[in-house]
Amino acid sequence: MTTKKHQIRVQGMPVEIVRKDIKNLHLGVYPPGGRVRVAAPLRLDDEAIRLAVVSRLGWIRRQQKNFAEQERQSQREMVGGESHYFQGRRYRLAVVERAGPAAVRFRNNSTLELQIRPGTDRKYREALLNRWYRQWLREQIPALIAKWEPKIGMSVAEWGIKRMKTRWGTCNADARRIWLNLELAKKPVSCLEYILIHEMVHLLEHHHNEHFREMMDRLMPQWRTHRQELNRAPLSHEDWTY
Repeated sequence: MTTKKHQIRVQGMPVEIVRKDIKNLHLGVYPPGGRVRVAAPLRLDDEAIRLAVVSRLGWIRRQQKNFAEQERQSQREMVGGESHYFQGRRYRLAVVERAGPAAVRFRNNSTLELQIRPGTDRKYREALLNRWYRQWLREQIPALIAKWEPKIGMSVAEWGIKRMKTRWGTCNADARRIWLNLELAKKPVSCLEYILIHEMVHLLEHHHNEHFREMMDRLMPQWRTHRQELNRAPLSHEDWTY
């Protein structure tokens, strides 16, 4: 696909423009600072794009305000006493240094225990916890896909989990491939299911248009509530570079 990228300013606000061989204009606002990005058809000039952005300035400002006010964790040092999230709940981290294989387990209803060898550094501790998150997601996703494939009428050929900075999920409709953000392990299970359904619907309808919303309303009538819940959940620390 042919792409061309540059930037304009609309009322002092930088707007990244990516021109592609597509039919419709798509506007997005991305965390953490509310970066504005427009994917536009090759035929549209900058003035047409500027007018489209101006027409949605109210919505853009609301999204940027939401990101600015959203709770964020500072970078985790992976030491005892820190707060970490799993399935939408906050747990206090306990670090236990001992001989033997590393492990993650629940000590009780409020404490997540990290068992590591003495001298293990922060990077390894974080990788261990992320592997635990990843394994939990791998155990949940197949059953959810099997549940929703017959309801949506589309099979998923391949799926995976990875860390993403601007999206909770993404899909390749041609390959019927779905990627889910590792951070979803920290959010309520309802949010994981919502994102999965969202991406599976995109296998049939690429755009967030009326048809897409109608399908989501039929499959998961409360999907907007789950979206709001996901947007309210604390964002993890990231080195948000683009």
